[in-house]
Amino acid sequence: MTLDWKHYDSGGFFDELISSPGNARAPARRLASCLASLNDAEIESRRRMAEATIRQMGVTFTVYSEEGNIDRAWPFDIIPRTIAARQWRDVEAGLKQRLRALNRFIDDIYHDRRIIAAGIFPAEVLAQSKNLRPECQGVSPPFGVWANICGTDLVRDERGRFFVLEDNLRVPSGVAYMLENRAITKRVLPELFENEAILPVNDYPARLFDTLAALSPRKVRNPGIVVLTPGIYNSAYFEHAYLAQQMGVELVEGRDLVVDEDKVYMRTIAGLERVDVIYRRIDDLFLDPEVFQPDSVLGVPGLMRAWRAGQVAIANAPGAGVADDKVVYAYVPQMIEYYLGEKPLLPNVPTWLCSDPEQRAYVLAHLDELVVKPANESGGYGMLVGPHATKKERAEFAERIQADPRNYIAQPTLKLSVAPALVDGGRLEPRHLDLRPFVLQGEELYVTTGGLTRVAMRKGSLVVNSSQGGGSKDTWIVDTEAR
Repeated sequence: MTLDWKHYDSGGFFDELISSPGNARAPARRLASCLASLNDAEIESRRRMAEATIRQMGVTFTVYSEEGNIDRAWPFDIIPRTIAARQWRDVEAGLKQRLRALNRFIDDIYHDRRIIAAGIFPAEVLAQSKNLRPECQGVSPPFGVWANICGTDLVRDERGRFFVLEDNLRVPSGVAYMLENRAITKRVLPELFENEAILPVNDYPARLFDTLAALSPRKVRNPGIVVLTPGIYNSAYFEHAYLAQQMGVELVEGRDLVVDEDKVYMRTIAGLERVDVIYRRIDDLFLDPEVFQPDSVLGVPGLMRAWRAGQVAIANAPGAGVADDKVVYAYVPQMIEYYLGEKPLLPNVPTWLCSDPEQRAYVLAHLDELVVKPANESGGYGMLVGPHATKKERAEFAERIQADPRNYIAQPTLKLSVAPALVDGGRLEPRHLDLRPFVLQGEELYVTTGGLTRVAMRKGSLVVNSSQGGGSKDTWIVDTEAR
């Protein structure tokens, strides 16, 4: 037996690989043909090879549950997702446009707030923002860029059109898993990388290093760069260690750094070494106990003072999260037009703001049809998927919305695209997925070739978040014109 593409049923959703039973889309034709040539034993052997590679590489992710935190092997499906390079070029342009506008917005908010004076962005939305940091007012990071690393979540609808689901501008995670997905797939399907025009992703660590190095306040040949981690118990610690190793920089915790005369130093056995750039992977409120949470042991006393004095660069900059808000998200199309004088190249998902009385009334009347999300949660937590919720759950959510309308938005339940996945017994079944490309902005702009594809591992589920048990696939941007 082989994988049965002729009887594979996408369930009426837009399928990323298969256009109709037995027919693969252009970027997936060689992949589908290769997989179809393998018998059941060979498919199972490749699947086991992927599992063994994940264990060997130590690729793990922490899942939070009521029973406690579970450190699990990275859940991976060996069938890649494919996207045509010609289509990806348009997505890339839209992502660059979006981050340029978001960084202009953040810089404006911490300076003149022209967008509010122009009546485009409501002052009351900013006033109630949980991620606005008054301590950042008047600071000007290098190149006017606050969010140097952005993870933008994309979805595709029933026609295959890309939409932006949300922007992650504080400490976006997942890029190491994107890189490891490619390394695993090269072991599992090496023959396809010999003949297929799959665009590479392995330049990301070098691009990240160059982006960080350009932020250094000291124009020296080898600036001191560190990755600041909360420690081994953080769910993304694997990624922190991986990126530090790939860039050839030190992985540090707060206790490894010290501030002296507004300069930051790293403690080493040879003495103190100057730190110019910190790629921080901890939230604002834990960065500096002198400014934010006084009981934080994760941060560095005096770090904000050194940053404000221009003696150290922090990526992403403190305060960048003011734009990492699902209510602010609704205004990004207007930001693009206001700051750039351009029409958005990538559309938002239609969004209702519960802070608006008319929109709130609509949401409350249609909770059984909508997805409702809190403004500042991540990882898929705290949201309501109306069609899959019980009557009691919808009633409880209605109370939450009425108690704190600013904290909620609602969106239609999209018919998210699917892709074939191998399930128990080697069967092919469709699974919903999203995509998180990573965008770097410093002196230049860069977008990863594809991104992290996250997959809902349960049949029919729309929850793709790794922290809630979702899985992943390698993402192939295939240049069909180069064949």
